[in-house]
Amino acid sequence: MPRLAIGPEFPRELSALAQPVRRDAVVALRRFLLNVSGAPHPERVRGARDPRVATLRLADGHRGVVVRQRDVYWLRTVLPDAEAWSYARRHRYAVNPAIGVVEEWDAAALERVEPALRRSVRPSRLFDPICDGDLLGLGLDGHALPLFRLITTEADVAALEPLLPPTQYVPLAVLARGGTLAEAWRELDAWRASDEETGPIDPEDLYAALRRSPDRAVFVPDKVALDRVLRSPDWCTFLHPPQHRLARAARYEQPVLVVGGAGTGKTVVALHRAAHLAARGAGPVLLVTFSQSLAEELSAKLDLLIEDEVVRKRVEVDNAERLALRIVADSEGRRPVLVGPGARSLAQLTDDALRLLSISTGDLLDDVDPGLKPYRHVVVDEAQDISPAQWRLLRAAVPRARDDLFVVGDPHQRVTDTRVALGAVGIPADQHTLGLSYRLPQELLSFVVRLRGGGPSTGLVRGATDMYGFSATHNGERPVVRAYDTAEAELAGLRATVDAWLADGVAPGEMAVGARNQRLVRDAKRVLDGLDVRVSTFQQLKGLEFERVALIGVAEGVVPEPPPEEPYARARALQRERSILFVACTRARSMLYISHSGRGSPFLPL
Repeated sequence: MPRLAIGPEFPRELSALAQPVRRDAVVALRRFLLNVSGAPHPERVRGARDPRVATLRLADGHRGVVVRQRDVYWLRTVLPDAEAWSYARRHRYAVNPAIGVVEEWDAAALERVEPALRRSVRPSRLFDPICDGDLLGLGLDGHALPLFRLITTEADVAALEPLLPPTQYVPLAVLARGGTLAEAWRELDAWRASDEETGPIDPEDLYAALRRSPDRAVFVPDKVALDRVLRSPDWCTFLHPPQHRLARAARYEQPVLVVGGAGTGKTVVALHRAAHLAARGAGPVLLVTFSQSLAEELSAKLDLLIEDEVVRKRVEVDNAERLALRIVADSEGRRPVLVGPGARSLAQLTDDALRLLSISTGDLLDDVDPGLKPYRHVVVDEAQDISPAQWRLLRAAVPRARDDLFVVGDPHQRVTDTRVALGAVGIPADQHTLGLSYRLPQELLSFVVRLRGGGPSTGLVRGATDMYGFSATHNGERPVVRAYDTAEAELAGLRATVDAWLADGVAPGEMAVGARNQRLVRDAKRVLDGLDVRVSTFQQLKGLEFERVALIGVAEGVVPEPPPEEPYARARALQRERSILFVACTRARSMLYISHSGRGSPFLPL
């Protein structure tokens, strides 16, 4: 029986095919898995740069491209016949000898680049001071080493980036900008999906390499697993190596804090960690986020991620306010009054919940019997907006034991006035950083970093967190900033923009419109009447993502709202306003449109 691994591009490309073609391709793959009569068989590719590459006829006029080694098949793509043959001839595949992950090379493109590098070569080349052994020790491909030796400038390395596997480009880029061999190794090692990988790496073992590459392949042993991979969103199945390493770690001996910028996959890591703990942990799991609307979003995503109903029921999703409300209500036998005479504030409610929890389970240091605690594991998303009192409540809700607290957040995306270091509330956490944005294109990322200011932000960790080294994996459209003479013209421009996006084929559910206040939200809803497009305030976009986002009314006097006069309060209010706009901008995956009438917001980059 064949061992079939699916690459991340295949489900996306399959879903874009016409329904009859898609149905035939799925049936063919099921037959291939079962090795029954009528199953597609691998066909050799003439002129292939890698003899292991073959094609499978999956439907009329369409073929899958596979990399084959004995009974292992890695399905890379599905394309029309001519394109599939071309793709199969163009690429070669290898195993990185340093960290053992699989690599795909656009060999044809590199062959075209080599003559240009030879023509521009100078007597002194960039990597002349580094011996072959040191370069090979960084996992650089032996077949490509002569090509790398031709590189003269850092610009040559940058030009090669689209043609190289990231595990080849990353160490080259570090060395090109003057970094040390140790620094290059650290950058390469970040692409390792597990810290527990031991033993020698066999560059000829494709199966082991695919198992080490969760972002590039997932094995489907049967029809059920195949169907699940084909229908699930990417984030359910394919984790980037840093995400996989954090979410699937066997255990953590003390609390963990994961800090990362917009689009780095912090929420994905939190979801997968909660699922991992539900399946392999030691008791009930609480997944906490900032608001009830975000809790509902996370709960729906967990329903997609965890198919086993028994395992799914082990994860409870809530926000810190509702947790406090529930603890007090359970103790007092009635729902606390939050509005009107005798009402308690949310801060008072949280303090009462902590007091009641301490009485029933022991004080913060009394964790002799972990079974007294309501949860065994707590996972926190959007941690930058959790208050000190809420942190103390979460600390008290879980025993001090391995895998107790797993926290993700970004101080730069704070939308409240909360600034607290975890150590100050009894949570000394091991910190990890995600620095690569998989969602935002580089052009959008550069724009929002300038908008946010790029400076350090306090909270979660002692000292401050900055944006140094934050980068994107791909390029895309530059954000569009439009100025209008009147509010009416701006709203007409919004309607024209949304109509154009719909004409481009973007689904209404993949776009959102945001504004700073409810008045502007009502105006936008009025002008978009009849269109099923989400319109909400900037704050209500927090934690969500869309293909395209339009933000209106980003004008002076609106963004920011008039701050208080007192200098310290004014500085904090302006920083919070800047963060709110930053969060709204970073909800876009591919395109951001910003408009204003009159003078634009002072936060907008020049």
